[in-house]
Amino acid sequence: MLLVAGIVCVALVIFILKYVFSSSGPNPFEKDTREPLKKMVHDRKEKNKVLKQGFLASRVPENLDAVIIGSGIGGLGLGVLLAKVGKKVLVLEQHDRAGGCCHTFTEKGFEFDVGIHYIGDLQEHKPFRCMLDSMTNGQLQWEPLENPFDQVVLGPPENRRQYPIYSGRTRFPEELKKCFPGEEKAIDEYLRLVKKVGRSIWLLAMLKMCPVPLAKFLVYTGLAQRLSFFFKMAPRSLTEVVNELTENKDLRAVFTYIFGTYGNMPKDSSFAMHSLLVSHYLNGAWYPKGGASEIAYHMIPVIEKAGGAVLVRAPVNRILFNDANEAYGVSVMKGQEEVHIRAPIVISNAGIFNTYQELLPKELQAMPAIQKQTSMMKNGNGGLSVFVGLNGTKEELGLKADNYWIFAENNFDELVEKYYNGKREEAANNVPLLFVASPSAKDSTWEERSPGKSTVSLVSFANYKWFEEWKDDKVTNRAPDYKVLKQTFIDSILEVVLDVFPKITRDKVEFIDAGTPITNTHYIGAPKGEIYGADHGIARFSPELTATVRPQTPLKNLYLTGQDVFVCGFAGALAGALTCGSAILNRNLHLDAIALAKKIRFTNVKLKEE
Repeated sequence: MLLVAGIVCVALVIFILKYVFSSSGPNPFEKDTREPLKKMVHDRKEKNKVLKQGFLASRVPENLDAVIIGSGIGGLGLGVLLAKVGKKVLVLEQHDRAGGCCHTFTEKGFEFDVGIHYIGDLQEHKPFRCMLDSMTNGQLQWEPLENPFDQVVLGPPENRRQYPIYSGRTRFPEELKKCFPGEEKAIDEYLRLVKKVGRSIWLLAMLKMCPVPLAKFLVYTGLAQRLSFFFKMAPRSLTEVVNELTENKDLRAVFTYIFGTYGNMPKDSSFAMHSLLVSHYLNGAWYPKGGASEIAYHMIPVIEKAGGAVLVRAPVNRILFNDANEAYGVSVMKGQEEVHIRAPIVISNAGIFNTYQELLPKELQAMPAIQKQTSMMKNGNGGLSVFVGLNGTKEELGLKADNYWIFAENNFDELVEKYYNGKREEAANNVPLLFVASPSAKDSTWEERSPGKSTVSLVSFANYKWFEEWKDDKVTNRAPDYKVLKQTFIDSILEVVLDVFPKITRDKVEFIDAGTPITNTHYIGAPKGEIYGADHGIARFSPELTATVRPQTPLKNLYLTGQDVFVCGFAGALAGALTCGSAILNRNLHLDAIALAKKIRFTNVKLKEE
């Protein structure tokens, strides 16, 4: 019996390796396409010629290979991958500028980033960095944040504790041990678990790319959990794991503080998901030089070079299907008229709920396979953002290239649960967690572009139901009650910022406004105002859901990309694009990105030797 089991396991491993490492389609990373750096463009009108190309039927390229709904990084990145192998792609964006959560906007002379605050894993030799360099032909530049890159602030003003979070695989634990003497064992074990989870994420990608029968076999035999420590830890909550490590409540808080980057309180968070975020920043954090709009600005020309286009003000109202239920294009609303665009492949970066519940015909929405996927997932928590424009330089205002995570106390689960379940007026006066960052302090070009000014971005969460009654109001002129509630949130949040940053005073504030969950619905198409797509709770990371929600949909020629396919955030959405590109091009693009990094590293070593 043992011999038979051994033979089966060996055969399975051989089959998996053969599948993972075999490829037949074209490789977008075959060549190192980096070019010498060109002079950065700061003129907003010039950049808008690329970022704000409005939809017209006459601008739709002929003989498209694919159409992509949504220009967030999951859609735009996939468009670049396909363009790199000669595919003619049309990316359609409902907003008036491309980029999704990578876009920027300007008010009263202040430029604000809406979703890019810091990105990890961008050392020059890493696959993630090499991939982004390739996708932007080497034109997108990155600037490292301070070290420490995060500051965790706990408690009220009269009992406030501040803990710096350093990058570096040795410095991260060393600095924590200085803050928490006697907790060395807990800190070492925490980091060991985090690293082990991070190394085993390969199976998450494989379950989404391998043939469905193999994926089902790995899931229903329990092999997925045996083969991958990621899936072994996925059902365990963050609270459960850290509470076993230490009794120190502040250390528990420091272990869990970064839950705000995916949106679930620790007791509802998967330790596996949390570990991915901690691992992501272990080697440092970076910010795009020139601001977040640089990302789309340098990707769009790659799509255009292959004959494609990225068009904005192009709301897709439905996906087109033939009698055999095969997708063959999309319908875009232009005024009161529909414009039909044909393409052999339709890819949605609009999120699983928008795609399945808004863009499909009713009879296809009712398909059991579609219903199964939507029933396995739920909407994430709504996001709340406050944008502050300040008079003064970063030095004058005490701002650095780092981030602050400010919490009312160290009992995160209780704080957040009470906040979400409370009445909206009470919640507005008692926001328990706040992320604070200064995009202007992180960008070395800022002083040249906006001398004597600074910006601060503040992010938290809010219950969509608190604002739902005003969702149909005109976005620029909502009801007075809405404005009062929004202003209450702004005022209470600003009080926290003024207290933690003493050099920022009220007279320095030249502009302040907020985006609520229904603002997110309008500008980024988030059904419930969520900023991280579908919910990232424990259920999201079951092997079954991982294998079920994949780029290929139950409908022929229709694919999903972005953060709902993989995980949230810039890196997660881009991993979703890689996974979707792998399915379309019939090759493992994750491995291709790793091979590109190895090739570049080898070339660099040879150049140094010469």
